[in-house]
Amino acid sequence: QVQLVESGGGLVQPGGSLRLSCAASGIIFRFYNMGWYRQAPGKQRELVAAITSGGSTNYADSVKGRFTISRDNAKSTVYLQMNSLKPEDTAIYYCNTAVAALYEWGQGTQVTVAS
Repeated sequence: QVQLVESGGGLVQPGGSLRLSCAASGIIFRFYNMGWYRQAPGKQRELVAAITSGGSTNYADSVKGRFTISRDNAKSTVYLQMNSLKPEDTAIYYCNTAVAALYEWGQGTQVTVAS
C-alpha cells in the first residue's frame, strides 16, 4: 500500500521560509519522478515543482527562483524548500509522482502566508 505523508507546513509571514517534507512508502522511490503540488481555496490543484529520478528539476513560473525541490532516495523523501514566501503561496501542499499523480493523495500540509 502506497503512503505519502507530508509535513512541515505552518503559518509564516511574507518573505519567510518553510521546508516541507514528504515521506513515501510502498513504492521503489528512487525509480519515480516526484512532484510537489498545491491547492489553494477555490482553485484546482497545480504542480509547482518536480524532480526526476535522476535529480533534474522543473518549476512553475510562479515559484521559480524561490522554491527548491530535492530528494533523498535513501530516506524515500522529497523536500520543498520555500523561500521569499508570498500570500499567494497559501495552499495545502501535497506530494505525488510527477507529472502524472499515480497514487492516492495524502493529507497534505497547510501553508499559510500572512502577516
